[in-house]
This record gives sequence, structure tokens and C-alpha cells, in this order.
Amino acid sequence: MSALAPWQRTAAGAGLLAADGSVAATIFAEMSALAQRTGAINLGQGFPDEDGPEEVLEAVRRAISDGVNQYPPGRGQRVLLEAIAEHQNRFYGIRLDPEREVLVTAGATEAIAATILAYVQPGDEVLTLEPFYDSYAATIALAGGVHTTVPLRSPDFQPDLDELRDAVNERTRIILVNTPHNPTGAVLPRETLELIVELAHTHDALIVTDEVYEHLTFETPHLPIATLPGARERTISIGSAGKTFNTTGWKIGWVSASAEHITAILAVKQFLTYVNGAPFQPAVAVGLGLPDAFFTGIAATLAAKRDVLSAGLLRAGFTVSRPAGGYFVVADAAPLGFDDGAELCRALPGLVGVVAVPITAFVHAERRAGYSSLLRFAYCKKFELLERAAVQLAGLSAR
Repeated sequence: MSALAPWQRTAAGAGLLAADGSVAATIFAEMSALAQRTGAINLGQGFPDEDGPEEVLEAVRRAISDGVNQYPPGRGQRVLLEAIAEHQNRFYGIRLDPEREVLVTAGATEAIAATILAYVQPGDEVLTLEPFYDSYAATIALAGGVHTTVPLRSPDFQPDLDELRDAVNERTRIILVNTPHNPTGAVLPRETLELIVELAHTHDALIVTDEVYEHLTFETPHLPIATLPGARERTISIGSAGKTFNTTGWKIGWVSASAEHITAILAVKQFLTYVNGAPFQPAVAVGLGLPDAFFTGIAATLAAKRDVLSAGLLRAGFTVSRPAGGYFVVADAAPLGFDDGAELCRALPGLVGVVAVPITAFVHAERRAGYSSLLRFAYCKKFELLERAAVQLAGLSAR
């Protein structure tokens, strides 16, 4: 790996570098292109097909008309910094200094990248859950870090606590926690989060939390790890507006942490995008201040969509997990006689006119055999689209 150029390390980390040196497209790009080419229903990529709340959309139109179109301050517009701090206090009792402990980023993806690049030196280990969001692996590799994992196994996709203990050691620089989890929809219980805090203290590791689905939990409210005893000073929390307000294309995210951590992350972030999304920032501030009914409503609606798609997958003959949060449901195609999820995903548009992505795209090559028949379907779509997809998927059971 050390002989590779940085861009090759990045591609290799995400599993996209072929033996001949060519770089493959991500599975999301491949499957979305397949959906477009075939006219199939795209349940592969996790973006909504409905706009967010009108108050938020109107706020960005107003900001553009009012001339909010130039570089915002490097840390973010004050109105958004204050809104993020107020949001964290309102929902979780976390009190932040908006001028020193909050940073606006180009989505959660940049926040994660800037954090890893700020703290990971060559040879440092970064622990994630597996399956994992592909940008984690890519950025860890770019930084020269070593990506270690704890597997999540169906049907509940919770980590084994003994395996978690064994995976953290003196070389672990960051424990990267994603809950609610993409792609499995798992929500980590308090017991697991408390163990992560304990391990971080024992081995002097940082905790980085990807909480972009924080308002999209169905059975239990989101529990930020930063609220647990002993966690605050070594936790870097990452959030985003895209999933909450159906504005994934705006790419407005944020980091909240101690002033020391924000300074370190800003030192890197300012040379990535510098700043972004000037008119979107005050609009996101409006969104974060919406009434509680908005936040409970979006979770309830998404849970109903989960149930529509899950019922269709069950009728089709899949074994289906029950996600506790997020955008995605994992379905096992083995009962239908398919043991290669990637092959099935490429065939699905022709078979039933639906696109999914294989879970093997989210795991290291050496672990793919344990996930080979699993597919991820996105339910963050209109009800009528999900109902149509459910009917079409039922055609698989007849084959």
C-alpha cells in the first residue's frame, strides 16, 4: 500500500482500485446509471425524491434575493453556528460555544475527511463498524491510516462486545461510530456506546460520531455518545442537514467538539473547500429551529415508508431486517436462491425493474463471503414509488 500514490491509496481503500491500476466507479454511481439507462425504480442511492419543508426552501430563496451569495465566514455564518448550538442543547442538553465549538462543513463527508486528516498519521488505526460507509475507508487510506473493523452480523446488526474490546488497542487513534447506521439501519444501544467511551479512555483514542440520521430513529430516540459520562472532551460529533430536511444536494454539515478539536479540524478543512453554501446556511438555521412536531413527523413518515417497502420485500420472498433508523433496509436474497447480491443487483432492473445495491460494497474483500446474499434498499422515496416497487419485486417469487 505504501508504494501507491495518495489517489491510488484512496481508491484502494474504498475497494475501487483494480489490479491493472484502473479505478472503478462506486457502486452508487454504477447502480444509478443502470437505473437511468433501464428506467428502473432507483432504490439504490440514498437520496429522497421529495423536497424538504417549505419554510426552509423559502429561506434559501430569500437569502439569494438578499444577496447572501459571497464567501461566508470560515467557521460558518453566525446564524447557523448559533442554530446548531441551540439544536444540540434543545434535543440533547449539550451546551456549546457557537464561536469556538462548532464548525460548518461541506456536508458530513467533508467533516469526516477533515477530522481524519487532522488526526490520523501513517500507521494509526481507525476502527469502524463493518459494513461501513465507503468514504470512511477511502479517507482513512488517504491519510495513511490502517482501517480496522468490528463486524455487524444479521439479523440485528449489533457488534459483539467482546469483539469490540479486542479490536481497540494502543494503536487505535479514532473509533468512528455511525448510529443510526448506514447501510444496516442499526441503532447502537447505550451499553455499546458506554463501552466505546470506556475503550477510548483506556487506549487514549478519539471518538468520532457520524450522526446524520439522528432525527430518523423509529423505536428509540437518538442517544449522542457525547452526552455520556466521560465522553464529551474526546468526542467529535458530526451532523448534517441533508437527511433531516431532504436537502442532500445542499451539502451543509457541521462538527461540534471542544475548541481544541475544532481548531485542529479547521486547520485542515479551510484548505479543502474553504467555505460553501452561503445562502443555504441561514436556511438550515431556519430548519433547525422548526417545532418538535416536524422532527417527530419526519421519523414517523419514514417509519411508515420502511414498513411499505419491507412488506413488499417479504412478499417477494426475501428475509428482511427491521431497521431502527435511517434510510435503508437490508434484505437477504438467499431464500430466493440468489447467493451473489452484486450479480442480482445488476440483474434486478431486467427482472423486476428495481435497483438496489449489494452490501458487499460496504465491506472489505476478505469479509464479503459473509454478506454475499444481502442487498440494501432505500425507502426514502414517495409512498407511491415504494408501493410500485413492492409490487414489481413480488415478481421475483414467481421466477
